[in-house]
Amino acid sequence: MASAPRRALDADAYTDAARFERERERVFGRTWQYAGHLSRLADPGDYFAFELHGRGLFCVKDGAGEVRAFYNVCMHRAHRVVEGNGNKRVLVCPYHAWTYELDGCLRAAPKSDPVPGFAREAICLTPVPTEILGGFVFVNLDPEAEPMAHWYPGLAVGLAEYLPDLDRLRPVTAREVTERCNWKVSVENYSECYHCRRNHPTFASGVVDPDSYDIVPKGHVLRHVTKSVALDALSYPVDPDSHPHALDYTSWFLWPTFSFQIYPGNVLNTYRWDALDHRTTRVTREWFAVDGAASETLTRLADQDLETTVAEDIHLVESVQRGLESGGYRPAPLVINPAGGVNSEHSIAALYEWLDEAMEG
Repeated sequence: MASAPRRALDADAYTDAARFERERERVFGRTWQYAGHLSRLADPGDYFAFELHGRGLFCVKDGAGEVRAFYNVCMHRAHRVVEGNGNKRVLVCPYHAWTYELDGCLRAAPKSDPVPGFAREAICLTPVPTEILGGFVFVNLDPEAEPMAHWYPGLAVGLAEYLPDLDRLRPVTAREVTERCNWKVSVENYSECYHCRRNHPTFASGVVDPDSYDIVPKGHVLRHVTKSVALDALSYPVDPDSHPHALDYTSWFLWPTFSFQIYPGNVLNTYRWDALDHRTTRVTREWFAVDGAASETLTRLADQDLETTVAEDIHLVESVQRGLESGGYRPAPLVINPAGGVNSEHSIAALYEWLDEAMEG
């Protein structure tokens, strides 16, 4: 007897504010998240502050050249330590001038000498596990986190295969949009191409060949692979002899909220999802080039992407969110083809497995 098909999630998985708060702790608080690019930390003392799903953090390069990440909170009375980005010789909390070394250890606390038992050497900013992959800085709020290689097997090798100059890539431009939907609606939409031919005509006829599209789950990665359309049908110029993968499209979606995406021509852009609340998501797409060299082709591709695929996706995900909140949604089975392929939602089933693993763990 055949097993019951996997159904989509109930509406409250996307509409319940209390569930979203649990996801903040159990999903975002225990997984690797993108912090920013290493090029923002060129010199000792360089830092940048950032928000991670409602939590304040910052990265800094210490005097020995090590990149560190900390919660952006002073151990005295919980004021933020830094704002924005810049360069500092030491980290001085603006509230009471408690001063920390770049390694997070307390250097000075004004007027604390008379305090009995005040152990300055025992006070440090709260560190966050940090890894760097090809110039991309990731953090994990779980102090016992498994390394990224465990979560995302084959990622480093795969990126190097498609991007031999990965360490020289620098951000050139970014496109940021706000979607009125739960973060999972947006991630799920990204993680299948069952809808592409019907809803993304430019992407499906001027960038990729949908018939060759497939998505392969491995570890906590969804690997998207496909060929480009014929060279004369591409919507931007590509030199087919520039690289063995010049006419390929691929991406690595890293559970739960980041993706490396490589367009034909070995053009890298990244996706980052920031869950602002249970029904609002900010999506940032950042585009990269060797040594940060801007080009007409890259700018045109970024604009084309924003005006077509991104705009089309906003319409789709916001319509889905309205449907989830309508009261009339009853989840039907996912369309899962055991052979995979562009018209299969096996990748969505993988997302559900990872979500269940996090929420039940």
